[in-house]
Amino acid sequence: MKQRVKFYYRLFMKQPLWFKVLIPLTFIASLLFSSSLFSYNSNYDSLAKLSAALFFLVFGLKLRRNVKVSAVFFVLGIVCLALSWSSFDSSII
Repeated sequence: MKQRVKFYYRLFMKQPLWFKVLIPLTFIASLLFSSSLFSYNSNYDSLAKLSAALFFLVFGLKLRRNVKVSAVFFVLGIVCLALSWSSFDSSII
């Protein structure tokens, strides 16, 4: 188990800088905005789904050599975008 974690860490560190910055940022934003601290406003829920969509779309872009896995990530990203759009409260604008 420890060797597997080291392998994935080394694999992650070989990625380009934009990937190493964007993936943790979108993951943390998704977790933060979906927490109970921001439950009073539905727009934060929309932001959480939007950051999850960005997370999935970036992984789909990164794994585009494997067409099936990439397609799954792109579909998940599109579903998250649709859910984000549907949960956005347009009364604020």
